[in-house]
Amino acid sequence: HVQLVESGGGSVQAGGSLRLSCAASGFSSSSACMGWFRQAPGKEREWIAALERSGIPSYSDSAKGRFTISKDKVTLFLQMTGLKPEDTAMYYCATTRPGEDCPGVIADWAYWGQGTQVTVS
Repeated sequence: HVQLVESGGGSVQAGGSLRLSCAASGFSSSSACMGWFRQAPGKEREWIAALERSGIPSYSDSAKGRFTISKDKVTLFLQMTGLKPEDTAMYYCATTRPGEDCPGVIADWAYWGQGTQVTVS
């Protein structure tokens, strides 16, 4: 039973930093691609960053240079710096099924957490 639980969200001022965590259980995180997404009110869910099974990261243009994705054995992280009001959103982590590459389509990510709210003022 795959479970993803996000934490670390909160309210910060513009220019501040937050570190999001996603505790993963029920599968081997080294065998799957894992990623971070966000969804602001009234907007579609947006991909932010992903970590390939090989450990190679990739970032959206909005995240590049400000956000860093990483993981240890059981937890996926997103270090966010230089936060802006437009970063305000619910942040979600997701994973593929074991052995799958990072999907190019959001709908193809297999498992999702419940999200953690980030508010930047």
